[in-house]
Amino acid sequence: MMKNALFGGVNAAVLTAMTDALAVDCDRTARHCKWLLANGCNGLGVLGTTGEANSLGIGERLSLMEGLTERGVPARAMLPGTGTTALSDTVLLTKRAEELGCRGVLLLPPFYYKHPSEDGLFAYFSEVIQRVGGSIALYLYHFPQQSAVPIGLALVERLLRAYPGKVKGVKDSSGDFANTKAYVDHFAHEGFEVYCGDDGALHALLQEGGAGCITASANVGSAVSARVLRNWDRQAGADAQVTLAAVRRAVTSEALIPGLKALLARHTGEAAWRNVRPPHLPLAAEAEARLFAAFDACGVKLAPAA
Repeated sequence: MMKNALFGGVNAAVLTAMTDALAVDCDRTARHCKWLLANGCNGLGVLGTTGEANSLGIGERLSLMEGLTERGVPARAMLPGTGTTALSDTVLLTKRAEELGCRGVLLLPPFYYKHPSEDGLFAYFSEVIQRVGGSIALYLYHFPQQSAVPIGLALVERLLRAYPGKVKGVKDSSGDFANTKAYVDHFAHEGFEVYCGDDGALHALLQEGGAGCITASANVGSAVSARVLRNWDRQAGADAQVTLAAVRRAVTSEALIPGLKALLARHTGEAAWRNVRPPHLPLAAEAEARLFAAFDACGVKLAPAA
C-alpha cells in the first residue's frame, strides 16, 4: 500500500441529496458526509459521477462545496470533481475549491468532443494547470465508459514531466485492473497516487502499491472498505474483501445511483433521499425490494444514521 498519499485510504464517491423540488440539499448531504467520515471514510469525493455532478449547474456545484464547508464538513477531506467540458468552468471550480481549503480536485477530461488527440488533451490540462496556479493537487479521472475519453499512460507521462508535483494521481473507474495496475507500475514510484473506482479491486490494488479507492459503494459499505484497508497485508483483509465485493455486486445489481439513494432512504428513514435528477429515475418498488434483499444478504449492518 502506498504510504503518505494525500487522499490515501477509503474515499466515498458521495451521493448528492436533493429536495422534492430537485434542488441540491446541502443539509442532508452534509449529514451524510459526516456519517461517512465517522464510519470508515478517510476522504469524500463530492461532485463526482455518483454525486450527479454533470446534472448540476456550475452555480449549484459552487453552492454545494460552499454549503458543505459552512456546515462543518472539513474541506481537507473533500476531493471535489471540478472537471467540465468548458475550460473556464473547470478553472473557476478548481480555484474555488482551493479557496475553501480543499487539498485536491478530481478532473474529468473534456468529454463532449469525442476522440480528441493526445496533444489536445495535453493542451486542455496544461491550460487548466497554468490558469489555476496555486498549490491544489490535480487528480485525473479515467472513466472511458462514461466520458468516452480515456486517459492513457502516455498522456500521464507528459503531464508528470511538464508539471512535476502538480498532477498527483488518478481515479481509474474503467474496471480494468490491468489498466489500474499499469498506472501503479509506471508511476507509483514517483508518488503518483492510484485509486480504484471498483471496490472489488481494493485489496489487490493495495497489495500492488496503490493508494486506495474512490467508490460509490462506500456510501453504504465504507466500514467494510476500512477493514480491507486496515488489514491489507493480512488474511483479515482478504476476508473483508470478499464481503466488500459482495456489497459491490449488490449495489450494482440495479441502477446504481437511484439504488444507493434508496438504501440511504431506508437507513435514515428520510424518503427524500430517493430524489434523483432526470434522466435518472427512482427505483420501482420491485427493483428496490430486489436491491434490499441483495444488500441484506451481504450481512453488512450500517451504523446509526447521523
